[in-house]
Amino acid sequence: MQYTITIPQAFPEMTVKEVLEDYFLIPRKIRHFLRTKKHVQVNGELINWQSTIRPGDLLSLTFDQDDYPKKSLPAGQKGVIEVLYEDEHLVIVNKPEGMKTHGNEPTEIALLNHVSTEVGATCYVVHRLDMETSGAVLFAKNPFVLPILNRLLEDRKISRTYLALCQGKIAKDQWVITDKIGRDRHDRRKRLVDNRKGQTAETHVTLQSHHGRNSLVNCQLKTGRTHQIRVHLSHHGHPLIGDPLYHPQKAPRLMLHAKTLSFQHPFTLETLTVTATSASFDRYLDSLS
Repeated sequence: MQYTITIPQAFPEMTVKEVLEDYFLIPRKIRHFLRTKKHVQVNGELINWQSTIRPGDLLSLTFDQDDYPKKSLPAGQKGVIEVLYEDEHLVIVNKPEGMKTHGNEPTEIALLNHVSTEVGATCYVVHRLDMETSGAVLFAKNPFVLPILNRLLEDRKISRTYLALCQGKIAKDQWVITDKIGRDRHDRRKRLVDNRKGQTAETHVTLQSHHGRNSLVNCQLKTGRTHQIRVHLSHHGHPLIGDPLYHPQKAPRLMLHAKTLSFQHPFTLETLTVTATSASFDRYLDSLS
C-alpha cells in the first residue's frame, strides 16, 4: 500500500527521520525496511533521511504486505450503520445502541465488522462505546494511522461530548466530577468510585434542561475510564435513565449518546468536528415533555 501526504502549512519543521519516527510513530523495524527498500520519496525523489520536510512537500510512503500483515474479519452488512465522516485514513460512524463496538470472539459480528464491510477496508478500533450507548465512534482504516490516532486519544486531544438523561434535578449549571474509578470486586462487569485505589477520572457536566424529575446534561470526558459517566453520575445520586447495571428501571434504552467527536486531523491539521444524532434518544426525551 502506498500513501502520499501533502505536508500542510502549519506542520512543524522536521527531518524525514523525525517525521517517520516521532510523528507517524512507525515502528523501528518498518522504518528500516522503508529506508533499505527506498520506499520513502519527497516530491517523487529519493532523499536523505536528514533532509528537512517543508510545507507543500509530497511525502510518499510505500509499505509491503510484510510490513503490515493484512488482518481479516468476518463480513458484516452494508447499510447497517451511518457513516458520518470518511477519508483515506479514518472513518467515523454513528453506532446504534445495543451493538458491541467489537466482538469478544473472532467470529462474532459487531460494529467493527459492519464498518469494515461498509467502507471496503479492514478497520481498527480507536476507541469504543459501551454496547448500550449510541453515537460517534472513530476507526482507523489502516494500521499505519492507528498508532497516530491512539496517541491523540492518550494525549487527550480527541474531544468527546455526550448527552445523558439522568434521574433527579441537578441544580448546578456546571459541575466537574473528579472521583477516581476502580473495579467492583463483587461484580466484574461493573466499576465504582474508589478514591483510594482507583484510576484518575474527570467528567465535565453541563446542565441542558430539566424534564420532569430528570435532568438532561452534556458530559465532556477528560479521561476515558470504563463506564465513567455512568459511574460518576450514579455515585452522586443521579443514575442514568435505563442503565441496566447501575440503576435498572423501565426505559427503552440507556439514555447516553456520544453526540460529538472533535480532533485535529493528523495529516491535514484541520479540525474535524462530527455530530451524531439518535432518533431513539430523542423519542424518549420527547415522551417526557
